[in-house]
Amino acid sequence: MKTHEACISALNDLIKINNDRIEGYQKAVDELKDSEDFDLKALFVRMGMESEQHRVELADMVLSYGGEATDGSMVTGKLYRAWMDVKALFTGSDRETILNSCEGGEDAAQKAYQMALDDEDVMPETKQLIAKQKSSLKESHDEIKALRDAVAN
Repeated sequence: MKTHEACISALNDLIKINNDRIEGYQKAVDELKDSEDFDLKALFVRMGMESEQHRVELADMVLSYGGEATDGSMVTGKLYRAWMDVKALFTGSDRETILNSCEGGEDAAQKAYQMALDDEDVMPETKQLIAKQKSSLKESHDEIKALRDAVAN
């Protein structure tokens, strides 16, 4: 049976993913030291803003269902950011390293959104918002991947 509780839970999980994404892209911006990476900084700021908007939309829907929107993050997101810190210490903060890390974060976001879409207890109107945001995040993923592939070649 499709319930508001299932929707609230799924939406709060996606809020956490977006919180991680915001923090991850801020970390990536901070890691970029070279002025030649200005294009990546602008891209990462834009992607962080995209997640800010997604978070607001998700939180509004949680509130409309009578729930309370989370302000936390996923444990895996914290591990992802910690891994990025350690990796930067050993490999430096070069463009390819940062793009690889960001692509990993984008992959995790796609999986989380797909899990919410696959949840049979999530109502169709909730899935509409989730599908719209997943599509937007997929474009970001593909942009990161294309940049990473260009640097690797």
